[in-house]
Amino acid sequence: MKMSIVIPCYNEEENIPIILDKFDNILTNEDIEIILVNNGSTDNSDEVLKRLLPKYLFARTVLVPINKGYGYGIFQGLKEAKGDFLGWMHADMQTDPQDVIRAYKILEKNNWNKNIYVKGKRKKRSFVENFFTIGMSIFETIYLREFLWDINGQPNVFSRKFYNTWIEPPKDFSFDLYVLYMAKKQRLDFKRIDVLFPSRINGVSSWNTGLLSKWKLIKKIIKFSIELKKKGIR
Repeated sequence: MKMSIVIPCYNEEENIPIILDKFDNILTNEDIEIILVNNGSTDNSDEVLKRLLPKYLFARTVLVPINKGYGYGIFQGLKEAKGDFLGWMHADMQTDPQDVIRAYKILEKNNWNKNIYVKGKRKKRSFVENFFTIGMSIFETIYLREFLWDINGQPNVFSRKFYNTWIEPPKDFSFDLYVLYMAKKQRLDFKRIDVLFPSRINGVSSWNTGLLSKWKLIKKIIKFSIELKKKGIR
């Protein structure tokens, strides 16, 4: 297995069929597996997964009975992954499955170099979304002294060798920052790809409900940044 892509799903019953159908239309080999993590969903996601997965041989699921956070869900999926290269993307269909194929082709072109990290760079977003992204990017870059731009850009794809260096990654939305910071500290070769990040097709965000929710998230990430700097990861 060359690549495993983890998709954390929290109450995504409407998007799961779309995700599976889109990957079914674009996957042309058996080198990629898709792991949909039922991350403590309280809707009908479990039922939808059980009904649909037998039809899609490239996909399987990992169950997290109780939601302990976005990062925790991704990490549980990665622990079950079989690929030489690993990664994740969102389940809200703001990330196009085709971007995963683009990442695969970049790695293939570079002879599966384990020092490469492929990460999306989001384009054509709203002024408000860009304002928060740029603000956090500038703060984290100055504070942690590494170039940390578009921290939450999707998808993320990297080698198992890099994954094996992680030490107790955070369980919440600080997960993206932790992984990006670790990759920067290890001087991985970043290949950024421009990706569109449209509005959700179905459902609602579990956290992004307005300016107040963004501010709460920012405070949590800043708190984690302080802890990360104290640890002095090299």
